[in-house]
Amino acid sequence: MRRLAIAAVVAQAGIAVTGSIVRVTGSGLGCPEWPECFPGSLVPVEHPEVAALTQWVEFSNRLLTVVVVLVAGACLLAALNTRPRRPRLTRLALVQPLGVVAQALIGGVTVLTGLAWWTVAGHFLVSMVLVWLAVQLVAAATEGDGPPRPVVPTPVRALIATSTGLLAALLVAGTLVTAAGPHAGDAGTPRLDVPVTVLAQVHANLLFAYLGILVALGFTLRAVAAPAPLRRRYAALVGIVLAQGALGGTQFALGVPEVLVSLHVLGAGLVTVGAAAVWSGTVRRDPAEPTPSARPQLATATGA
Repeated sequence: MRRLAIAAVVAQAGIAVTGSIVRVTGSGLGCPEWPECFPGSLVPVEHPEVAALTQWVEFSNRLLTVVVVLVAGACLLAALNTRPRRPRLTRLALVQPLGVVAQALIGGVTVLTGLAWWTVAGHFLVSMVLVWLAVQLVAAATEGDGPPRPVVPTPVRALIATSTGLLAALLVAGTLVTAAGPHAGDAGTPRLDVPVTVLAQVHANLLFAYLGILVALGFTLRAVAAPAPLRRRYAALVGIVLAQGALGGTQFALGVPEVLVSLHVLGAGLVTVGAAAVWSGTVRRDPAEPTPSARPQLATATGA
């Protein structure tokens, strides 16, 4: 179950990266129809107005969705076959295939609206939510279903929740920078009519605020003697955020080269993974106590 959950994290983050490759190569409308690629054909066909490479880049990304579907379905089947049945694990596993279906529908809307910037932004943000929930699935696979027991005081958890909200705002701001930037996915796609420099500054300000709250969180975790696993997760998150910030600055200074755009999307996924791991590390769940009706059976089975 844990291996499948990790595969779900990789798949959900990976499909966001491949989606960015479609966008920066201008292949967003390589398949101008949905769910078909062209009218009457599910696969690319020779077309005088659409290059074959453009078609196959977009179609390959659609094919990768099948891999995500298989991983998500395997997670759900594994959770359903866990004995005894674990409700929280099953709910988190169920989210994965449902999320893939939602993403497929959003992807269809994105194509049919000609890559409208707000649909592209929503497509990415839903991916990050699914990455976050996949990390929670990894945690659920290695713990019980008992009530959550905090391993840090409530104010510390509140600080982490605040940092999570700030991260969400940071991701939204990043999609707006992309929406106004040069990589639309297709040359004819209208862009968000706001200066890129203004949006980039907002994005940078939110990054500095996020780094600030992470610094405060570091001192707080040290003050409350947080468990070593949580402090290691925090250190990893800080390292990823610093690398992502440096990459973003370099990307902007160099005029947003295509390779760095996709690396930045990968970085966003890694930051989301790191933040989700910190969040899941603030509580511990032990195996649930057997229900009163199950106790006599348990006693008989153990020879009591």
